[in-house]
Amino acid sequence: MSGPNYSARRSRLIRSLKSAGVDGLLLTGEANVRYLTGFTGDSTWLMLSSAKTLIISDTRYATQLKDECPDLDVDIRDASCPMAEATAAVVRKAKIGRLGFEADHVSVAVLGGLQAKMDVIELIPTSGLTEKLREVKDKWELQQIRDAVEMAERGIGVVRASLRPQQTEKDVRYTLEAAMRSFGASGPGFEPIVGVGPTAALPHAHAGDLLVSDSPVLLIDWGAETPSGYRSDLTRVFFTGRITKQMQNVYEVVLKAQQKAIAAIKPGVRCRAVDKIARSIIADAGFGKYFGHGLGHGFGLEIHESVRMSPLSDQVFEPGMVVTVEPGIYLPGKFGVRIEDDILVTRDGHEVLSSVPREFDDAIVEYLA
Repeated sequence: MSGPNYSARRSRLIRSLKSAGVDGLLLTGEANVRYLTGFTGDSTWLMLSSAKTLIISDTRYATQLKDECPDLDVDIRDASCPMAEATAAVVRKAKIGRLGFEADHVSVAVLGGLQAKMDVIELIPTSGLTEKLREVKDKWELQQIRDAVEMAERGIGVVRASLRPQQTEKDVRYTLEAAMRSFGASGPGFEPIVGVGPTAALPHAHAGDLLVSDSPVLLIDWGAETPSGYRSDLTRVFFTGRITKQMQNVYEVVLKAQQKAIAAIKPGVRCRAVDKIARSIIADAGFGKYFGHGLGHGFGLEIHESVRMSPLSDQVFEPGMVVTVEPGIYLPGKFGVRIEDDILVTRDGHEVLSSVPREFDDAIVEYLA
């Protein structure tokens, strides 16, 4: 499969500039620059317009830019030239009067620096122009995500097969990260969440020193990052000891909520409608106040991208979107259950990209002797 068509991506973005009321756009978000150019470094901006497209960087990346972005003009500044000054010179040369900037990625300090150097250029805040394009993945991106899912699934297989009662949450995390790398990942897609018992009740917990044997509930939220920068995002709960009726009940409620929500995903459906399906099931079971986050989100070059499933989301599913579906119930001081899978929206429905078993009986794990 051939690689991404960066030129076509930039052309699509350029076509959106007129409706945004700008003559050109300054891109500073690292993931957006990578999406549009293939450049994998940092501290590099992209100035884009119908007349001129140019990368602004520094001497550290001169050779890398030639290798990764051979079709683009590059302006390389040295240490004596601030980024704002170099950018202003490029914009003036391109004769841009109204320059859009990424309001979600530009700090007040950076904006002030640009304004000081562009006194005759109108700076216009924009939001989500590139992120909107990134919502729908092309065939190449989908293959990268499939690869990331496979790396993650193979990694958790190693963890499950080697689980020992004396392991700490950190031990499990490091084993998982090493396993995913051994299967081709450049690293984890994000810091894996490994929670035992009460730690599992913290949706974004950090792996600590609790032993796996300190509680029968072990929650792992993990993903892999491919060398191309694309990610996966999964969560499973494993039971390693005596299971109470409450634990089984909570697990089965979360699983039902997840499966009913996934079944409703198809083009034209509003994200908040799918969120409501899962939220209603959890609320009807008496756990509504223990599910406070959104049902899921888009992902790709970043682990959280702009497709969001929440009670507030007016977004509508489109073919090519990839989202997580991850309802949870978190009982403070006791345990938490979250089940998460990666879902592709297809032309006539959806495809579940992840295949780690999720039924209650599948969650029961025996320690390595």
